[in-house]
Amino acid sequence: MIISAKFLSSLPKFDENFSALHTEIAFLGRSNVGKSSLINALCHQKQLAKSSSTPGKTQLINFFEVIFKQHDERIIVNFIDLPGFGYARVSKSLKEIWNKNLDEFLKLRNSIKLFIHLIDSRHTDLELDESVDAYLQSFLRADQKVLKVFTKSDKLNQSQKARLKNAYKNAVLVSSYKKDGLQNLEELILKKSLGVNGE
Repeated sequence: MIISAKFLSSLPKFDENFSALHTEIAFLGRSNVGKSSLINALCHQKQLAKSSSTPGKTQLINFFEVIFKQHDERIIVNFIDLPGFGYARVSKSLKEIWNKNLDEFLKLRNSIKLFIHLIDSRHTDLELDESVDAYLQSFLRADQKVLKVFTKSDKLNQSQKARLKNAYKNAVLVSSYKKDGLQNLEELILKKSLGVNGE
């Protein structure tokens, strides 16, 4: 389980001088999918990752040091909260700069071992999410993995959850509000980023 977490730093773009001391896990998805809420819920803090009331407003890459306790062993990783895709009400030129900076960061940050692609469980067939998935697969290295996590599962009834699980094999459903699925997600993060068995 996660026993502590703290904010490390924010970057506007890739910086080769900002070295990674630990394995990194990047959280990404469209704006308003619940990235900050999920990171806060996982880390048992309310204000660790700051969420904006304006979707797409936050455009910095935020780093957090997270400590897991597993079989009396402390495991340190970094969580990376990435800017949300879409929605940002800014000029086209500024959005192009953001996209370029994010593209460089994701492709050059070799310490990222796991990309957690967050998808709103109520809207699973959006073209934007399909584009994000195809984009990640286009440069994924052999030592990197992608995990699809469906947020806001508390908004679904049982039949809707069953249909989602049927459509997406090994679907991970979470609710930051009701804390559903968080322990399973913690175990998957360790397993897929470090090969650590959560059992």
